[in-house]
Amino acid sequence: MRELIELLAKSLVDNSAAVQVDQTEDEKTIFIVLKVANADMGKVIGKQGKIARAIRTLAKAAGAKVGRKVSVEITS
Repeated sequence: MRELIELLAKSLVDNSAAVQVDQTEDEKTIFIVLKVANADMGKVIGKQGKIARAIRTLAKAAGAKVGRKVSVEITS
């Protein structure tokens, strides 16, 4: 899951070295925190949050395959 989010984020941003993905888990949920540079926040969020919504949708679909919920938080 972490690799999927990292691949998506690095392909979107200009400063791919600043991308960090932290993952924690409990019994039912996978929590992912995506950190990007301040200048790249707009590229990751997209117009009206469409890219962020797409990233979360892909993560939830991948989580459903393994029977777990996924929560993605995007920060700078």
